[in-house]
Amino acid sequence: MFESQTAPTYHLETVEEQENDFILNLGPQHPGTHGVLRVILHMDGEYILTADPVLGYGHRMQEKIAENMTWSQVLPYMARMDYLSALSYNQAWVCLVEKMCEYEVPRRAEYIRVLTTELNRISSHLLWFGAFLLDLGAFTPFLHAFEDRETLLDLLESLTGSRLTYCFFRFGGVGADVDAAFLRGAQDFVKQMHTKLPRYHELVTGNVIFRERTRDVGVILPFDTWGYGLSGPVLRGSGEQYDVRTSEPYSIYPELDFNVPVEQSGDCLARYLVRLNEIDESLKIIEQTLANMPEGPIKSKVPKIIKPPEGEASMAVETPRGELMIYAVSDGGKVPYRVKYRVPSFANLSIFSKMARGQLLADALAILGSLDLVIPEIDR
Repeated sequence: MFESQTAPTYHLETVEEQENDFILNLGPQHPGTHGVLRVILHMDGEYILTADPVLGYGHRMQEKIAENMTWSQVLPYMARMDYLSALSYNQAWVCLVEKMCEYEVPRRAEYIRVLTTELNRISSHLLWFGAFLLDLGAFTPFLHAFEDRETLLDLLESLTGSRLTYCFFRFGGVGADVDAAFLRGAQDFVKQMHTKLPRYHELVTGNVIFRERTRDVGVILPFDTWGYGLSGPVLRGSGEQYDVRTSEPYSIYPELDFNVPVEQSGDCLARYLVRLNEIDESLKIIEQTLANMPEGPIKSKVPKIIKPPEGEASMAVETPRGELMIYAVSDGGKVPYRVKYRVPSFANLSIFSKMARGQLLADALAILGSLDLVIPEIDR
């Protein structure tokens, strides 16, 4: 299905068939693909006969890079895979190393990690919301989403020093403590989003044009979700209530009260509703971390040179796009022996060929947008 060197060749049997069928390249430079993704579409008029994603335009050998750097040097590279949820990738790597080395993490640091990760999750969903509606031809929601996202990015920048590719977490804790100004800013943002979310639903969710463009389009059956290894909102939009934060709990998530949004219809509209409801649930998590933020240190004492004991370990976290799992092998040295990333977008893209078959070209863009793909994560 995925071919990075040679494009698929279609052999049509008769000249008469060639008069109606044609090949259309969607991408790799196209706003609807949100990165250097190329999809070779075999078309019959406006309808898609087959769709073949082609990867490899931005491959950077992230796993081999990790196997040639120290455990600490890998951390900044995590943000370059999914630049929209860099803190989730930060968290996965530090939690993996902490599991291998059995490092303790102070409770205040765990609260700060969850607080900032959930803020990052909201910023990712806001960007998706604006871009998805832009793909469907609506410009106004994009402006609303990015106005709120800018407020959030200003807040995270004040703590982490970055607006996008965060490298804030450290082995055994976090890089800086939250101050009163940050906590106050987080509280103000939560209040702001509680008033804005109903406006989003009023502007978009109830819009008849939007509903007609997304309802019953790109339906994923529950049977296919596990067969293709789907996760995140793409999985939960088809009725499967799986979220790593509750199914395989980590950090302080077991102590927090929040729901896992699920929709049953499995279409583009369902995946949209899951993500908007997730913003609301993330706000609940943020409110709890702000209300119960403990005092104490933000980092435990760890060696300057990290050398996990010989062995292997894996760690999974819930990113805005789904389950990220990292598998690593240590030979006892300061450089990982083997690193493997299982990213959500790759699996979520794998079902696109089946979803696009028989759909209109315009609907294929809606389906792609509903998957919320980050191409550097796939093409790592």
